[in-house]
Amino acid sequence: QVQLVESGGGLVQAGGSLRLSCAASGLTFNTYALGWFRQAPGMEREFIGAISFRLTKTYLTDFAKGRFAISGDNAKNTAYLQMNDLKPEDTAVYYCAADNYGLGYRDEDLYLYWGQGTQVTVSS
Repeated sequence: QVQLVESGGGLVQAGGSLRLSCAASGLTFNTYALGWFRQAPGMEREFIGAISFRLTKTYLTDFAKGRFAISGDNAKNTAYLQMNDLKPEDTAVYYCAADNYGLGYRDEDLYLYWGQGTQVTVSS
């Protein structure tokens, strides 16, 4: 009964900030990683970054560096995606996903569990 619930999305003007949350349940403590992905209309899902609770390490893909940051609260089994200086091209559905390896892979096929997604819309 693994569950992932994203929250924190919404409508924001360009230049604004949002913090997304991913609350995980049903996963064994300190064994997994939570990845953040996004999918814009008509586009394939794109890896943003991940936090490995197993390795106590975060990862960010290049496009996210400088504006986005990933953090987590181990006690709450929650990952966060802080997004600053948002741009219209950031508009997408944002997903979190969990693997059972705890490594924070880029490949979405390696994530076994997915949340429902939360919409982020950035207006110009």
